[in-house]
Amino acid sequence: MEKSLAELIELIGGEIHGDSQKIVRGIAPFDKAGIDDITFADSPKMLKRVSETGAGAVIVPKTFQHEMPVNLIKSDNPRLAFAKIMHACFPVVRPSEEISHQASVGKNVSFGSDVSVGPLAVIEDNVVIGSHVIIHPHVVIGNGTVIGDDVEIYPNVTIRNRCIIGNRVIIHPGTVIGSDGFGFVPDGEKHFKIPQLGIVQIDDDVEIGACNTIDRATFGKTWIKSGVKTDNHVQIAHNVEIGENTLIVAQVGIAGSATIGKNVILAGQAGIGGHITIGDFTTVGPQAGVTRSVPSGKVVSGTPEMPHKLWLRVSQIIPRLPELKRKIKDIEKRLDAFSEK
Repeated sequence: MEKSLAELIELIGGEIHGDSQKIVRGIAPFDKAGIDDITFADSPKMLKRVSETGAGAVIVPKTFQHEMPVNLIKSDNPRLAFAKIMHACFPVVRPSEEISHQASVGKNVSFGSDVSVGPLAVIEDNVVIGSHVIIHPHVVIGNGTVIGDDVEIYPNVTIRNRCIIGNRVIIHPGTVIGSDGFGFVPDGEKHFKIPQLGIVQIDDDVEIGACNTIDRATFGKTWIKSGVKTDNHVQIAHNVEIGENTLIVAQVGIAGSATIGKNVILAGQAGIGGHITIGDFTTVGPQAGVTRSVPSGKVVSGTPEMPHKLWLRVSQIIPRLPELKRKIKDIEKRLDAFSEK
């Protein structure tokens, strides 16, 4: 990377305050940036320290007021502008556009243009793969699966039969899509398996983290709608529906037939019960246990879930419970003594 601030402005927009011909050769975090690096500051704490940075240029909000000899780029969204520079200046290196002779390709497989398939990948029969798709080594794609354009599937991903993957989807290593849902019927002391006959459908612009497990539906589909982003180690059970642009953080578990609205945030280790609905624009706090439906626009925490502000008060009381118990016992003893008199 070697670009002037004027060239970067063409990529991200904004305003330059300083030397537009300043050359930057790298990107770095705020506290580690050097004279040839560009960085960003968007929080009040960081903005107070802009004069301390060793960076050659800093991206700041347009509202930032300054009187200091630092090259600045003013942007509506400094973090987004910084991310765009990272994408533009450090593009992903694509593997060669060819199907490895060490890959196994079944019958009636359809490939679009510019497809890369790595060694030891397995593509079963009747699969449809779009254009500009990258399939890394050791990926398994099951019979009848359909994959859209501009998809990247990292090593050791398994997509089982008949699943549907949209355009511009990224699936990180170790994820399993379309494994059987966890469905059993008691048969005396044994458990009889319910056939899982549905599919998983993942819409456009979804990114699935590493080691996710997304179960196929019993009937119909488990549906991940457009723009959803999941972190690592997420479990999504059969017949779950997740709305557009929802964020799911690491180690979240969603039980069967739950419906998650659009623009929801499920924080780390949250557990969502089955057959309930989480409304649009709702935030579920970390390690929360949600056992009933939550209306749109709410922020909930705790187990069982409750309004976040109430949970903050409850969590302050919990460490004091042993002390409160002793006080209550003392009060009971005094009341008993008073009653005897």
